[in-house]
Amino acid sequence: MLAPPKKKILLSLAGFDPSAGAGVLLDLRVFNGHGFGGAAVLTSVTAQNSRAVQKVLALPASFILDQYQALAAEVRLAGIKVGMLGSGRNIQALSRILNSAGDIPRVIDPVFRSSSGFWLMGKKSIPEYLAAIQGKASLFTPNIPEAELILGQRIRGVDGMKAAAGLIYELVDVPCLVKGGHLARGAADVLYDGRRQVIIPHRKLRKDVHGTGCFLSSTALAYLARGWPLARACRRAVAQTVQAIAHSRPAGQGRPMISIFSARPAARR
Repeated sequence: MLAPPKKKILLSLAGFDPSAGAGVLLDLRVFNGHGFGGAAVLTSVTAQNSRAVQKVLALPASFILDQYQALAAEVRLAGIKVGMLGSGRNIQALSRILNSAGDIPRVIDPVFRSSSGFWLMGKKSIPEYLAAIQGKASLFTPNIPEAELILGQRIRGVDGMKAAAGLIYELVDVPCLVKGGHLARGAADVLYDGRRQVIIPHRKLRKDVHGTGCFLSSTALAYLARGWPLARACRRAVAQTVQAIAHSRPAGQGRPMISIFSARPAARR
């Protein structure tokens, strides 16, 4: 077994970042920091560091399914976080995994392009991706550039984020948290769950940190797997991400990276 039988296990379905600043390695550290066991299904392997992605090798969709099915045959999962797929060819594998996951928390962090500009999934694949995840998750977490790619329009300010969260919800039928770290002034995230909008203001930190999207989405999954309500889980995940950004440090010559040990989870309730 991957963990003691009584320890709940969360799954990261994402890419491998050798710097450990993002992807499955960061997700597993977050899960462990919250008291969960962690498992991973790799979608792709990258050549990258904290400065830039240089190459991506997407694993075959059939092998992604093989990994998941072997794991699911032995381990009862308590939640799934989805990150980078690495290729549009892996979308249907994702759809099949979400279909078979049952009623457990599932958080999807869309990763279309790296911060350094490297395309990680073709722009033409986005409509198929949105169709494949429709109604199959607990939370969808695009940042402003990702939301702009999804909608094909510019997003300006919190009012634009509110409109975007509603439009994206209509496309995917999944509660949507539009992350506002790219706002020019101030900072806030916007959650829309199909009934109400929740504005989550937070500090604006002038730091370009590697792995923040992975950290927030895996943290949100950990709180949802504890049984926290969606809005409360998102607020806590946002607050913990801001704290982690504030304590981030460069590992080399590139961008700062998150240390999860500087952002302790709240006590269990």
